[in-house]
Amino acid sequence: MPPAADAPARPVPLAWEFAALTDAGKVRANNEDAIAFDPALGLAVLADGMGGYNGGEVASGMAIALLQASFGRWLAHAGHAAPVRTMRRALQASTDEANRAIYEASAGNEQLRGMGTTLVVAAFGPGRVLVGHIGDSRCYRLRRGQLQLLTRDHSLLQAQLDAGAITPEQAAVSPHRNLVTRALGIEPQVELEMNEHSAEPDDLFLLCSDGLSEMVPDAQLFTLLLQDIVLAEKATLLVSIANENGGRDNVSVVLARANPVALAA
Repeated sequence: MPPAADAPARPVPLAWEFAALTDAGKVRANNEDAIAFDPALGLAVLADGMGGYNGGEVASGMAIALLQASFGRWLAHAGHAAPVRTMRRALQASTDEANRAIYEASAGNEQLRGMGTTLVVAAFGPGRVLVGHIGDSRCYRLRRGQLQLLTRDHSLLQAQLDAGAITPEQAAVSPHRNLVTRALGIEPQVELEMNEHSAEPDDLFLLCSDGLSEMVPDAQLFTLLLQDIVLAEKATLLVSIANENGGRDNVSVVLARANPVALAA
């Protein structure tokens, strides 16, 4: 189970540094993942699309564009000093807007019928990070030599594990690993699971699609994230190792590192 959400005692001055990369992988002909980040707003979004023809690409692209436009606009106006309850409502409202647009586009076009997408979005503030997710795209945090999974997959596999129906060893070889129980654009309404987490200097956050988490075990992921290289090289390394390990799916990563800000004397 992921750790409980935590909140900082008071904001810590931080400057967020970002890097991101997406790749089709070694098996898929096209890339249905989509990623975006805005350093000025401290906003990162990642989506892993699904659907026939080019439906997955359309769904993930719509999700990214609409979340950036709607929630990005709200964040630019309200700022990270806004109460977290207000930020949660704004992020859910933006998610509702994206879900409705994808659902209606799917219903109105036979070639896009049934398309949808996972979603993981994070708003990085001075001392806190609001993380929201739908499906099995994930968010991890590396802090002081410990890697924590901050999200819980909305998937059949996770539900079976929670119910004790299968063991972790059986889960590792389950044929149902990619079946999600919640996705954006599939139903008229969807809930974005959201949690607030503290942010400290030198924290490293990772948003990723299951093309990374399925190909790179957490133990290896921990080792890779600890590498003393610049953030862009770290993103490249993660994608490269996912492909070396099989690359059976599109793989996408967004990294965000909290750099301390020197206060004026």
